[in-house]
Amino acid sequence: MKTVKSKITAKGNGLMTNLEAQLEICPNTSNEKQGIRFFINDKLIEAKTSNVVSTEHFVVLANTQDGADAKIALVEHFLAACAICRIDNLDVHFKSQGYEVPIMDGSAKVWVDLFNEAGFYGESEKVKPINNHFVFSYNNSMIVLMPNQGKTTITYAVNYNHPDLKNRWVNLNQDTNMNEIVEARTFGYLKDLETFQKMGISKGVTIENTVGMTEDGGYTTQLRSVFEPAKHKILDIIGDLYLTGVNPLELNANIFAKEAGHALHIQFAKNIEKSL
Repeated sequence: MKTVKSKITAKGNGLMTNLEAQLEICPNTSNEKQGIRFFINDKLIEAKTSNVVSTEHFVVLANTQDGADAKIALVEHFLAACAICRIDNLDVHFKSQGYEVPIMDGSAKVWVDLFNEAGFYGESEKVKPINNHFVFSYNNSMIVLMPNQGKTTITYAVNYNHPDLKNRWVNLNQDTNMNEIVEARTFGYLKDLETFQKMGISKGVTIENTVGMTEDGGYTTQLRSVFEPAKHKILDIIGDLYLTGVNPLELNANIFAKEAGHALHIQFAKNIEKSL
C-alpha cells in the first residue's frame, strides 16, 4: 500500500465556515488496504460512500455505523489529491474545532505539493480494470462509464449561465493536462455570494480560492487555464469516486459526465461499487 513517507502538518480556513482547521496527516504503513481515514475528537470517519451524509454544496462524511455526531466536510479536493498521487492509506487527524478540510487555494494543488514534498512509502494497490458498462442518469444529468484498454479518461459537460461555460465540454487526459485539473479552483456565481453568506455558508470565500463568475460574462480573477471552472468538476468527480475505495484513475475506463454534481457522483459511485 502507498502512503506518505513523513508526517505533514497543515492548517487553513474552511470555505463554508471560515473556521481554521489544523491537520496532522500521518503515514499509515499497514500492509492491508485501510484507505483514507479521518479522525476528529478521537472519532474515526472512513472515506467511503456509506459514510456520506450530505452532498449539498459539498461532501460531508460522518461515522454512520456508530452514530457518532462528528463529521468532516468538503473532503472532495483532498481525496482527489490522494487519488492523483495514488495514495491508498492515510490517517488525517483534526487538531482544532474546525471540521472542514481547509480550502487552501480552492484546488488540489496544495495537497498534491505537500504529498510530493513529504515523499511516498510503498506501492499503490493494483486495481483490477473494470469490465462492465454503467449508466446513471437523473433528469438532464448523466454519468457513463465504459471500459477501455488504456488510462482512465474523464470528459465532463457543464451548462452554466456564462458564455464560456454554456454547453462546454472539457477533458482529462492523464498524459497531457493533469496539472490543469490539479490546479483548477472551485467556483460559483458572484451574484449568489451575499445570499449564501446570509445563509451562513461560503464565509471563507476569497478571490484567491474561488473563481467568481460575473453577470457580464467575466471572472473575478484570472483563470489558471481555459475553462478552469469546468475542469474543477473533473477534480470533484475524481475525489467523489475515490469514496468507493478504488482509485478511479486506475480503472482503465472512459468516464463521461453531463451536468452532474456531488449528489449524482455519489449515487453513481454506489452504483458501480459492487463491480469494483
